[in-house]
Amino acid sequence: MSRVRAFLTLSTVPTSQDVGLLLLRLWLGVSMVTLHGLGKVERLQADSVQFADPFGFGVGASLTLATMAEAGASVLLALGLGTRWAALALSVTMTTAFVFAHGMALSGERSGELPFVYAAGFVAVLVMGPGRYSVDARLPSA
Repeated sequence: MSRVRAFLTLSTVPTSQDVGLLLLRLWLGVSMVTLHGLGKVERLQADSVQFADPFGFGVGASLTLATMAEAGASVLLALGLGTRWAALALSVTMTTAFVFAHGMALSGERSGELPFVYAAGFVAVLVMGPGRYSVDARLPSA
Protein backbone atom coordinates (compact mmCIF):
# COMPACT_ATOMS: atom_id res chain seq x y z
CA MET A 1 0.00 0.00 0.00
CA SER A 2 2.87 2.41 0.73
CA ARG A 3 4.15 2.01 -2.83
CA VAL A 4 0.76 2.95 -4.20
CA ARG A 5 0.67 6.01 -1.96
CA ALA A 6 4.22 6.96 -2.96
CA PHE A 7 3.28 6.61 -6.63
CA LEU A 8 0.05 8.60 -6.33
CA THR A 9 1.64 11.43 -4.32
CA LEU A 10 4.97 11.47 -6.18
CA SER A 11 6.63 11.49 -2.77
CA THR A 12 9.95 10.50 -4.32
CA VAL A 13 10.15 13.92 -5.98
CA PRO A 14 11.79 16.41 -3.63
CA THR A 15 9.57 19.32 -2.59
CA SER A 16 10.60 22.91 -2.18
CA GLN A 17 8.22 25.84 -2.03
CA ASP A 18 11.14 28.17 -2.74
CA VAL A 19 12.10 26.36 -5.94
CA GLY A 20 8.43 26.30 -6.93
CA LEU A 21 8.14 30.06 -6.41
CA LEU A 22 11.34 30.66 -8.38
CA LEU A 23 10.00 28.60 -11.29
CA LEU A 24 6.61 30.33 -11.15
CA ARG A 25 8.19 33.81 -11.06
CA LEU A 26 10.54 33.01 -13.94
CA TRP A 27 7.87 31.32 -16.05
CA LEU A 28 5.32 34.10 -15.62
CA GLY A 29 7.77 36.99 -15.74
CA VAL A 30 9.80 35.90 -18.74
CA SER A 31 6.77 34.82 -20.77
CA MET A 32 4.91 38.07 -19.99
CA VAL A 33 7.79 40.35 -20.97
CA THR A 34 8.73 38.43 -24.14
CA LEU A 35 5.23 37.62 -25.40
CA HIS A 36 3.42 40.82 -24.36
CA GLY A 37 5.65 43.50 -22.85
CA LEU A 38 8.11 43.93 -25.71
CA GLY A 39 5.26 44.28 -28.20
CA LYS A 40 3.74 47.05 -26.07
CA VAL A 41 7.09 48.86 -25.97
CA GLU A 42 7.06 48.86 -29.78
CA ARG A 43 3.46 50.11 -29.81
CA LEU A 44 4.44 53.01 -27.55
CA GLN A 45 6.91 54.14 -30.19
CA ALA A 46 4.36 53.96 -33.04
CA ASP A 47 2.93 57.12 -34.57
CA SER A 48 -0.72 56.21 -34.12
CA VAL A 49 -1.65 54.28 -31.02
CA GLN A 50 -4.83 52.25 -30.66
CA PHE A 51 -5.38 50.84 -27.21
CA ALA A 52 -8.24 50.43 -24.74
CA ASP A 53 -8.83 53.23 -22.23
CA PRO A 54 -11.01 51.58 -19.57
CA PHE A 55 -10.48 54.17 -16.84
CA GLY A 56 -10.51 57.35 -18.92
CA PHE A 57 -6.80 58.16 -18.44
CA GLY A 58 -6.30 58.53 -22.17
CA VAL A 59 -5.09 55.99 -24.70
CA GLY A 60 -1.42 56.93 -24.33
CA ALA A 61 -1.49 56.81 -20.54
CA SER A 62 -3.35 53.49 -20.51
CA LEU A 63 -0.85 51.95 -22.92
CA THR A 64 2.04 53.35 -20.88
CA LEU A 65 0.68 51.84 -17.65
CA ALA A 66 0.12 48.47 -19.30
CA THR A 67 3.63 48.60 -20.79
CA MET A 68 5.20 49.46 -17.46
CA ALA A 69 3.51 46.42 -15.92
CA GLU A 70 3.98 43.95 -18.76
CA ALA A 71 7.58 44.93 -19.55
CA GLY A 72 8.96 46.49 -16.36
CA ALA A 73 7.12 44.68 -13.58
CA SER A 74 7.58 41.36 -15.38
CA VAL A 75 11.36 41.74 -15.26
CA LEU A 76 11.17 42.68 -11.57
CA LEU A 77 8.97 39.65 -10.91
CA ALA A 78 11.41 37.29 -12.64
CA LEU A 79 14.30 38.73 -10.64
CA GLY A 80 12.35 38.66 -7.41
CA LEU A 81 12.93 42.38 -6.79
CA GLY A 82 9.97 44.31 -5.40
CA THR A 83 8.17 41.07 -6.11
CA ARG A 84 4.89 41.72 -4.36
CA TRP A 85 4.56 45.21 -5.89
CA ALA A 86 5.33 43.75 -9.32
CA ALA A 87 2.80 40.95 -8.80
CA LEU A 88 0.20 43.50 -7.67
CA ALA A 89 0.76 45.67 -10.78
CA LEU A 90 0.56 42.64 -13.05
CA SER A 91 -2.54 41.30 -11.28
CA VAL A 92 -4.33 44.61 -11.76
CA THR A 93 -3.24 44.79 -15.40
CA MET A 94 -4.36 41.26 -16.22
CA THR A 95 -7.65 41.68 -14.34
CA THR A 96 -8.28 44.90 -16.25
CA ALA A 97 -7.56 43.12 -19.55
CA PHE A 98 -9.82 40.22 -18.59
CA VAL A 99 -12.74 42.45 -17.56
CA PHE A 100 -12.55 45.30 -20.07
CA ALA A 101 -10.79 43.96 -23.17
CA HIS A 102 -12.27 40.45 -23.03
CA GLY A 103 -15.59 41.06 -21.29
CA MET A 104 -14.80 38.30 -18.76
CA ALA A 105 -15.24 35.67 -21.47
CA LEU A 106 -13.34 32.45 -20.84
CA SER A 107 -14.09 30.98 -24.27
CA GLY A 108 -15.11 32.06 -27.73
CA GLU A 109 -13.78 34.69 -30.09
CA ARG A 110 -12.88 37.27 -27.41
CA SER A 111 -11.62 34.74 -24.89
CA GLY A 112 -9.82 36.21 -21.91
CA GLU A 113 -8.53 32.85 -20.75
CA LEU A 114 -4.88 33.94 -21.00
CA PRO A 115 -5.13 37.10 -18.86
CA PHE A 116 -7.34 35.14 -16.44
CA VAL A 117 -4.67 32.46 -15.98
CA TYR A 118 -1.86 35.02 -15.80
CA ALA A 119 -3.80 36.93 -13.13
CA ALA A 120 -4.16 33.75 -11.07
CA GLY A 121 -0.40 33.16 -11.16
CA PHE A 122 0.37 36.77 -10.26
CA VAL A 123 -2.09 36.70 -7.35
CA ALA A 124 -0.45 33.48 -6.11
CA VAL A 125 2.97 35.18 -6.11
CA LEU A 126 1.46 38.25 -4.44
CA VAL A 127 0.08 36.08 -1.62
CA MET A 128 3.09 33.76 -1.23
CA GLY A 129 5.88 36.28 -1.73
CA PRO A 130 9.08 35.85 -3.72
CA GLY A 131 10.61 32.88 -1.91
CA ARG A 132 14.19 32.36 -0.79
CA TYR A 133 15.69 32.45 -4.29
CA SER A 134 15.03 36.11 -5.03
CA VAL A 135 16.74 39.47 -4.81
CA ASP A 136 14.18 40.47 -2.18
CA ALA A 137 15.38 37.67 0.09
CA ARG A 138 18.94 39.01 -0.12
CA LEU A 139 18.03 42.56 0.87
CA PRO A 140 18.85 43.57 4.45
CA SER A 141 15.78 43.61 6.70
CA ALA A 142 14.70 46.87 8.27
